[in-house]
Amino acid sequence: MMLLAGDIGGTKTVLALIDETQGVRRPLQETRFPSDEYRSLETIIAQFLADNAAAVDVAAFGIAGPVVNGRVEVTNLPWVIDAAVISQTFGIPHVHLLNDLEAIANAVPHLEPDDLHTLHPGTAEPEGALAVIAPGTGLGEAFLTWNSRSSSRGRYQAHPSEGGHAAFGPSNDDQMALLRFLHGRYNHVSYERVCSGIGIPNLYDFWRQDGRYPEPDWLAQAIAQAEDPTPVIVNAAVHDKIPLCQAALNMFIDILGNEAGNLALKVLATGGVYIGGGIPPRILPYLEQPRFLQAFRRKGRFTDLMTKMPVHVIRNPKAALLGAAYYGLSETAV
Repeated sequence: MMLLAGDIGGTKTVLALIDETQGVRRPLQETRFPSDEYRSLETIIAQFLADNAAAVDVAAFGIAGPVVNGRVEVTNLPWVIDAAVISQTFGIPHVHLLNDLEAIANAVPHLEPDDLHTLHPGTAEPEGALAVIAPGTGLGEAFLTWNSRSSSRGRYQAHPSEGGHAAFGPSNDDQMALLRFLHGRYNHVSYERVCSGIGIPNLYDFWRQDGRYPEPDWLAQAIAQAEDPTPVIVNAAVHDKIPLCQAALNMFIDILGNEAGNLALKVLATGGVYIGGGIPPRILPYLEQPRFLQAFRRKGRFTDLMTKMPVHVIRNPKAALLGAAYYGLSETAV
């Protein structure tokens, strides 16, 4: 079986051609494309297949956006992707579209030790539910449950969600002040507004107006000139130790820990919690500090339960691509 797998986002699109006999981790070809330079996914696929002639049996794509009836409007791109259109255009018998977090979730059961950084080993319950939360440009959430009827041995089944767009719930006085600050800016203050790449500048703005920490002139200029201020803020916190940026990053970590714990409670993630996305691997020293796990576990009468849950950071940047590939092969084989 020949598989075309893809990780589709607002910034980049990664396509990989995989021969089932060689395995998902050994693609015949893998190419990265700048998404905003193309008018559609079809134009990228056409270029990729022109460069890599192959008869594709199945395609599976993890896409930043909600998938409804085999169709998705891509977040942060003027693209509409339709599985039926791709199938007809390229003669691919089986085409699967997955939400990007659903794709990452599908990779979780296949991750190897080198793909992970464990924040807390905990005690994983066999066949217990798994939670996945991923702060990147936005905030994605998904979960997996054990399906004993899906095969002779059973396997985990991934479920998408749009939990990152749920209403933000403050957990201390500073976060309550943050919610009041952002309420006038947004009609709906979601977790994504305060716990993602697009959310970190909001935290920075809050602390800047708060006045407890001065803003250096060079930093104000760098942020004003940056197309994306988030890397500037994070680098100034991690490398330059600027108190204003450290306050923003610490608040981000507190909120991420709290929301990861919320998700773990909602799906009863006794099998473990997996933190994906582009931001966590870049701030591992901060996540290893006590405040993240303290925020994760601070759930009143359920603190003991939270303490037992394993917590891992996904370090492999290709998790969504791997997950899409694993899903495509497993669903087509069923």
